[in-house]
Amino acid sequence: MGIESILVIIIIGAIAGWLAGQVIRGFGFGLLGNIVVGILGAFVAGLIFPVIGLGFGGGILGSIVHATLGAVILLFLIRLVKRV
Repeated sequence: MGIESILVIIIIGAIAGWLAGQVIRGFGFGLLGNIVVGILGAFVAGLIFPVIGLGFGGGILGSIVHATLGAVILLFLIRLVKRV
């Protein structure tokens, strides 16, 4: 994996984490935390969405939508666990 790929992953993770923080109001982890949540969210979405047959196309925009939905799911689960 080249440095360009790592930079793209970080940028998409940052955007997805920020968007997820906006969707789930009042629940964010700061810049680095949001990047991690975005990257983990993309991983979660990659596991869940092919199973249920959802695909969002290719390219950067599809990757951001994919990672954002996964990050929203991840933040929702974290919020549920923190309440218990």
